[in-house]
Amino acid sequence: MEFSNFDELRRAVHGLKAVPTAVIDADEQHVLEGACQAAAEGLIEPTLIGDTDIITRLLGDISCKNNFRVIHASDDDAMAEKGVELIEKGEVLALMKGHIHTDQFLHPVLVHHLQGKKRISHVFLADLKTYPKLLYITDAAINITPDLSTKMHIIQNAVDMCILLGVEQPKVAALSAVEVINPAIPSTIDAACLAKMSQRGQITGALVDGPLAFDNAISAESAKVKGIKSDVAGDVDILLVPDLVSGNILGKDLEYLAGAQLAGIVVGTKVPIILTSRSDPANARILSCAVAALLCHRME
Repeated sequence: MEFSNFDELRRAVHGLKAVPTAVIDADEQHVLEGACQAAAEGLIEPTLIGDTDIITRLLGDISCKNNFRVIHASDDDAMAEKGVELIEKGEVLALMKGHIHTDQFLHPVLVHHLQGKKRISHVFLADLKTYPKLLYITDAAINITPDLSTKMHIIQNAVDMCILLGVEQPKVAALSAVEVINPAIPSTIDAACLAKMSQRGQITGALVDGPLAFDNAISAESAKVKGIKSDVAGDVDILLVPDLVSGNILGKDLEYLAGAQLAGIVVGTKVPIILTSRSDPANARILSCAVAALLCHRME
């Protein structure tokens, strides 16, 4: 079943067993509020990694009475290493980024080969009142200036995730500033190549079109006005952005100006990894936990 919004997704998670999750660098209030609320909803069973004294004090400040396992680690590198160690021991089944920087959080994931056969990437799931289904935006957090081969992996990761979440044949728009090939704009050439790679079976399980500009990817009317014939335009599931900067701006624009609710997940890994911005509210962490929990159960 394809989800129209996060309410439907959360109903699908309801009743499933909570996923043991290591929260890396948990000694910050917003992180703990998200972890506590996600635990209260039965989404995760958190193990909190960080400064034990700070975590204990903050749990008291937010009146969280759960008796969570807390593991002391003195610095960011040690926290991230401990989380991966718990994964390798089978003590947790997912990782959650706390107040740690993304590069430090992911470094041991790569060193210990927790990624699969493809490049890892990041997906924002956006729930917008103005769009009829969940929108997947990739990659806005990990791959800075991906080349054509990396973009192929980024798309495949997002497609595999969409399929796990009930989208039978995800529709992918490879975005650029314009919807025609212009050699002066490299992202239009990559987009056209990716569309052809999908036709040739180098990307599987999806319908890929590009280049498409944001307006005609989202709006069938815009595509019609511009004379674009596309099975993706106006019904897109996945937006492949040209680079991290454009994706990050798009995601935060939707969140702060369009009222989108966002969840953030790292894909292409052996276990679900919850990755949100350090400034995100608790709700973004709860939604991300819900997505990760559903993925974890469906990956089994």
